[in-house]
Amino acid sequence: MVITVNDYKQIRQRYLAGESQRNIAKTMGISRNTVKKYCAGEAVPWERKIPERESTVLTSEIETFIRSCLEEDKHVSFKKQKHTAKRIYDRLVEEKGFSGGESTIRRKVREIKGTMPQAFVPLQFDPGDAMQIDWGEADIYEGENKIRINLFCARLCYSCRPVVLAYHKQNEESFHDAIVKSFDEFGGVPGRVIFDNSKIAVKEGFGAYARLQPGYDALSAHYGYEPVFCNPAEGHEKGLVEGLVGWARRNICVPIPRVSNIAELNQLLMERCRKYENTVIRSRNEKVAVLLAEERKHLRPLPGYRFETARCADARVTTFSTVRFRTNTYSVPVKYVGLSVSIKGYPETIEIYYRGELISTHDRLMGRNQTSYHLNDYMPLLEKRPRAVFDAAPVKQNVPPEVLEQLRLQKPHGDHVLAVLRHYADRQLMEAAPVIRDVVTVRPVDLRQYDALSIGKGAAASD
Repeated sequence: MVITVNDYKQIRQRYLAGESQRNIAKTMGISRNTVKKYCAGEAVPWERKIPERESTVLTSEIETFIRSCLEEDKHVSFKKQKHTAKRIYDRLVEEKGFSGGESTIRRKVREIKGTMPQAFVPLQFDPGDAMQIDWGEADIYEGENKIRINLFCARLCYSCRPVVLAYHKQNEESFHDAIVKSFDEFGGVPGRVIFDNSKIAVKEGFGAYARLQPGYDALSAHYGYEPVFCNPAEGHEKGLVEGLVGWARRNICVPIPRVSNIAELNQLLMERCRKYENTVIRSRNEKVAVLLAEERKHLRPLPGYRFETARCADARVTTFSTVRFRTNTYSVPVKYVGLSVSIKGYPETIEIYYRGELISTHDRLMGRNQTSYHLNDYMPLLEKRPRAVFDAAPVKQNVPPEVLEQLRLQKPHGDHVLAVLRHYADRQLMEAAPVIRDVVTVRPVDLRQYDALSIGKGAAASD
């Protein structure tokens, strides 16, 4: 019989009033042992001891096998290929004919491992003391293509002001660019930057024993902060930014953003991070904007020279008027064939210089063994060799196939073919970033005259 709180109350009150245990038991229909147990108030009905049964299936042989599995894991370097309690149970069934339950093995594994609930020390940061950074991933639509991009996340530890930036690749150039842009957005430099042991920052070692990559070492020296690295598999050491990665995915990338390019996405991300300043963080009494204003007073000033985040290289222009950077190829104007040029590889663009003068800019190719041609780079050569027009790779990459086919059918091939090519070369420059248009002056041509839909009409007029 289950004794309720009301039963317990009645037993206690009647006993304290002087009524005998025998009479209480008789009138309430409860055994005298139960009344005796509760009448003196030395036991309560809402607390029951669960007797622990000694397992009869966990023999010394079974326990030895479990310990041998766990001991074996200590000598294996593959973190994700170690025994789980489920795997140990399966092996016991297969190899030892174990007849007990899986939960029995799970309890024993926890006992042997000494598994305890994780506990963390609450941290408190001073204004301007530290910034935590991390990387994550998200899916977006770039044009009509669904792609996976990398999100760089940074957060000041005192004000919790975030910065989230998107990149196609998680490489050294993107890493340096993101840190510098974060400092620019915050308006200063914190005393420490806390990161994990990623290879883009750490050459070898980990945690307190990490040796920095030369580029990251130079970046930290220039901005005057101390790079700090977490211990392996201890993500809670940068818990503020760990949560930011998920926040960015859920709050900015839902629904999935549809953008024309990464620059448009980064504008969206930055606007959302600035709106976050109106948030009041739990455990803090002020808005993020108020805390940020206070923290900015303690940030170190930005240096006068902005750190060059590009990966730089030198190359000789080939006879095809191209240079190779990393795993891809980019065109330059044909007049630079055979000369040595300097290349700056930024996260999303490639800039090519000759004796300090910018001569070509390309959107950075994200694949391998690809080529980017600017049609304008080859126009002087095509004007001298018009018979190569229909087989030229720069032409095929920049002029729609249907336009080329229509031009091919119009004979004899005359100046109107070159005029159409100039149209596409100039339009490519017009649609490019301003820095590209500054490299080559766009010819004052009426682009509408050579639109794809009016090729026939334009050709007839020329003939």
